[in-house]
Amino acid sequence: MDTAVSRPELLLVADAVAREKSIDREEVLDAMEQAIQKAGRAKYGHEKDIRATIDRKTGDVRLSRWTEAVETVENEETQIPVHIARKFQPEIKVGEHLVDPLPPIDFGRIAAQTAKQVIVQRVREYERKRQYDEFKDRVGEIVNGVVKRTEYGNLMVEIGRAEALLRRDELIPRESFRNGDRVRAYIYDVREEPRGPQIFLSRTHPGFLAKLFAQEVPEIYDGIIEIKAVARDPGSRAKMAVISRDASIDPVGACVGMRGSRVQAVVQELQGEKIDIIPWSPQAATFVVNALAPAEVTKVVMDEDAGRVEVVVPDDQLSLAIGRRGQNVRLASQLTRWDIDILTEAEESERRQEEFRRRTGLFVEALDVDDVIAGLLVTEGFNSIEELAFTPPDELAAIEGFDDAVAEELIRRAEQFLLKRDNELNDQRIALGVSDDIAAMETLTPAMLVALGQKGVKTLDDLADLASDELVEIVGEANMDETTANEIIMAARAHWFDGEEAHTEELAGDAGEAEATEDGEAADHA
Repeated sequence: MDTAVSRPELLLVADAVAREKSIDREEVLDAMEQAIQKAGRAKYGHEKDIRATIDRKTGDVRLSRWTEAVETVENEETQIPVHIARKFQPEIKVGEHLVDPLPPIDFGRIAAQTAKQVIVQRVREYERKRQYDEFKDRVGEIVNGVVKRTEYGNLMVEIGRAEALLRRDELIPRESFRNGDRVRAYIYDVREEPRGPQIFLSRTHPGFLAKLFAQEVPEIYDGIIEIKAVARDPGSRAKMAVISRDASIDPVGACVGMRGSRVQAVVQELQGEKIDIIPWSPQAATFVVNALAPAEVTKVVMDEDAGRVEVVVPDDQLSLAIGRRGQNVRLASQLTRWDIDILTEAEESERRQEEFRRRTGLFVEALDVDDVIAGLLVTEGFNSIEELAFTPPDELAAIEGFDDAVAEELIRRAEQFLLKRDNELNDQRIALGVSDDIAAMETLTPAMLVALGQKGVKTLDDLADLASDELVEIVGEANMDETTANEIIMAARAHWFDGEEAHTEELAGDAGEAEATEDGEAADHA
C-alpha cells in the first residue's frame, strides 16, 4: 500500500532556501525530513524509530516505522525477535529492519510550528558549518567589509555572507568607524564556538602590515623579497625586516618604491604610522644594529645564553637609539627577539673602569701583589683567582714583564688563597650542620655548601626534596643550570631506592632459602 503524499511545494521551498542561504539543496531537504520525523514521533510515539523520506524528484513524502530484527529483544519499541519478523518477511536476517508504511499525518498548528523550528535550526547549523569551512583556511588574509553595527566599541563587520568581529583593542588608536563604513582588516583567528563560528579581525596585527606590503609590492607577492619580521606600535611606528632572494634587487628600495609611493600607500591605510624598513641579516649582531636605525652603534656585546645584547652608542645618539618613551629600542627588541640594553660610550667606559678596579683589587688582596702586577693580570683577561691557579706556568710566564719565577710564585699564592678560603668555608659548612654526605658530592663547591646550609638544606633528604629551580636559586644562576641541578637532586635521591633494592634482594634470598628447604625435605622424604 502506497502511503505517499505528494507535496511538490516542498521542493520549491527547498530550492528557495538553498539559494537564499547559499547552502546545499540536499541539506535543506534533510532538515525537512527530520522535521517530519519529529512530528511523526510525536504522533506515533517518541520511542519508536519513525523515519520520513522526501522524493527528490516528485516531492512525495513517505512515513514509515523501522523495527530491527534481533535474537534477543532489549527494546520492544524498536526491536522484534527474528523468528517473528520472518513471518512477515521470510528472508530477513539479524540486524536488518522491517519497514512498515504509516499513514500520512495531518500537521496541526503545534506540529507545524515544531517542524518549522527544526528546519530553521538545521538550516542555521548547515549555514554555520559552511561559513566555518569557508573561512577556516583564510586566516592570514586581508578582507574588505562593511560595518553593520557597533557593540560597546566593537565592530561587527559583514564580509561576504559572513559576519566578523573587529574588537576595539584591535583598532588603530584614534580611528573610528560608523555603520555603513567600509573597512579593511586582517583575519587573525577563526574559531568554532557553540554560538557559531567566530571570525576575528585586526588592524593592529603585525601580519596586517606585512599583507598590505604584499599587495603593494609585486616582488613580495612573487616571493623574490621575503618579510622576515615585523614589530608594530599601532598608529605610531613600525619596523619591518626584509631580505631579497635576488642579489640584483634591493629589498628596502623595492618596498619604499619610486619616491616612496609604495610605502606611502601602506602608511595612509595605517593612519600615518611611520614605517622603518631595514635589511634582515642572519648575523644577530648586524641585525640588531640595523634594527636600531636611525641611531648609530659603535659596539655590540652578545650574551646568547641569556638572550641579551648590550649595545654601546655615542653619547649624542642615546636619545635617538632609545626613542620617544623607549619606542625605538622596544620595537628593535620585538623585531630581533633579543633583550637590548643600551649604554653610552661614557657609561660603558666608566663601567669598564669600575670592573677593572674591582678585579685589580681582588688580585691585590688575594695574592698580596702591587697594582701593576694585578693590572697586568686583568689586562690579560684573568677574571678570577681560580683561572690563575689552573693556568700553566709557561703560559703565565709568556706575559710581558713576567718570568718563570714570577709565574710560579703567582700560581703558588693563588693555590694557597684558594686552599685557605676552602678551609674557612668547610669550617663554616660544618658549623652550619651540612652533612658530609652532601659535601662528598663533587659538583657542589664549598661556597655552594655554605649557601645550602644557610637555607636549611643540611641532609641528603633535604637536598632530595628540592626542586631544580629552588636549587639554582640557592646557589645562584651564574654557578649552576637546571640540568646540573636535576642531576644533583637525582643523585641525592639515590639512597631512597637503595633501601628498596636491598629489601627486594632480601626477599629474593628468603624465597631461595625456602625453596631450597622444600627441595631438601622432599629429597629426605624420598
